[in-house]
Amino acid sequence: MSIVLAATAGLLFSVGTYLVLQRKLSRIIIGLGLLTHGANVLMITAGRRGHSPLIGSAPTDELADPLPQALALTAIVISFGVTALLLALAYRSWRLSDDDEIHHDDGPGPSTDPSPTDPAAAEAEGEGDEVPHGGGAR
Repeated sequence: MSIVLAATAGLLFSVGTYLVLQRKLSRIIIGLGLLTHGANVLMITAGRRGHSPLIGSAPTDELADPLPQALALTAIVISFGVTALLLALAYRSWRLSDDDEIHHDDGPGPSTDPSPTDPAAAEAEGEGDEVPHGGGAR
């Protein structure tokens, strides 16, 4: 059974990674959900099977490990919050552009700062930058 769960986690990771690398925001959100489900399956698979971890219900060597279960529950809550945020951002993007495709950013656009080769700009930058020589610190 552990092999089936490990293969399921691997499949969820691979499909989630493929979807996250797409340019549509809806596919990215679904891919992120699949990645978090794969992480949850992997954490639950890593735990030890056994009886419920209640004091006095069984010998301590037969109790289940509660840490992977707690980590999986925490990951579910965090992934819910991240998914809600991404859905809100996707809705806002769709309302502004009527599309959920992410456009490529070519980097910073043309600068509005004056060119350093402009003599007036270079003169303006040089004013007030002079430090008096001699004297030293007192």
